[in-house]
Amino acid sequence: SVAQVHWAKLPDGREVAIKVQKRDIAKQISWDLWAFKSVAWIYSKWFDIPFYSLVPYMAERLELETDFVNEAKNSETMRELIHNEKSMRGRVYVPTTYPELTSRRVMTAEWIEGVQLWDKKTLTGRWMGGRGQGTPGARVPLPEIDMDAIRREVRTQPNADRLKPERLEWKGRRGQGGLGLSTKEVMATVTDLFAAQIFKWGFWKALMTFDNATISRVTAQWGIKGADFFASATLMRPYEGGSGSTRAAILDLEGKSAAERHHVMEQKMKQGLRDMLADEDKWPKELLFIGRNMRIVQANNQYMGSPVNRIKIMGEWASRSLFMDAGLGWRARARNAWRHVLFKAVMTASDVAFYWFKVRQWLGLGGGMEDVMEQRMKDMAQDMGIELQNDVFSG
Repeated sequence: SVAQVHWAKLPDGREVAIKVQKRDIAKQISWDLWAFKSVAWIYSKWFDIPFYSLVPYMAERLELETDFVNEAKNSETMRELIHNEKSMRGRVYVPTTYPELTSRRVMTAEWIEGVQLWDKKTLTGRWMGGRGQGTPGARVPLPEIDMDAIRREVRTQPNADRLKPERLEWKGRRGQGGLGLSTKEVMATVTDLFAAQIFKWGFWKALMTFDNATISRVTAQWGIKGADFFASATLMRPYEGGSGSTRAAILDLEGKSAAERHHVMEQKMKQGLRDMLADEDKWPKELLFIGRNMRIVQANNQYMGSPVNRIKIMGEWASRSLFMDAGLGWRARARNAWRHVLFKAVMTASDVAFYWFKVRQWLGLGGGMEDVMEQRMKDMAQDMGIELQNDVFSG
């Protein structure tokens, strides 16, 4: 944590949250980033993996986490994006920031009551009322949003008798609370070309439907050779389409000792990383933070017992974007809308698997869908002679 948050009241009665950066952060940040870049350079040379060209971009984005003026702008941008998305309007809330009371090291924003999304006990328990107690009333699946470093809070339903007159209450579209988003330290702003490759070319949709031609075309534009390896890393589950190179590599290891499997797969994984970073200049750096955001969503979903089908939600939003683009003509929009309908029909199989695992989970016969995918990743790694630690997939 780079800051502490304090409650305060303005002279006009408004309750605010004041985020104050810790004193030594401004002194330490340059040295910390220098150490990070130095170690990354040494590792890239030592292991012969060409990733250092990504490090300056990462350092730049990390340094922005200490700029609260930038954070306040990101917050207002997110407010506008959510307001323009009717499926989230009234269900998701972003606290107002006060730019006149914000500087690089101090940020002032609207104070809202809530509980953290990972406070499972409070979310799943019975709300007894009272200010500050929180409510389990908001169980809204969070769609994929291009931002990271999110702290999610669920809005409370304060006791009306104890409600102060100056407090403005937001109770959600149905009066039952909702999902509050706060503290956007970093937002990944994508270029028009990258957005076209992700959405208009249907990259996410291709991952869901095993459209190997589209995946190969997009990854080639990004300078990536190992499409299967990259697809598995993106989905955070073993990719079952493509050339089958990953499965073929596992079959080639049959009959070898554990030490031999470990050595062979260590070399293959290094080569896989080199292939994925084959052309550093083409590699879209925005993927680093989009992937980080997806990892946060995946970890939270798993921690809460896989209440939503994360894979399907990601694919559907990507597919929807193909016909919701305001710049499309009516012919292209109609064509993409029909393809979206077909895509939703295909994704029914994903729902069948999701609810099958959900029933098994309710009966105490196994974990949720995220747990099953994690185990598959571990099993695949074990077949390669690699033992993953228990906390590799933890949030």
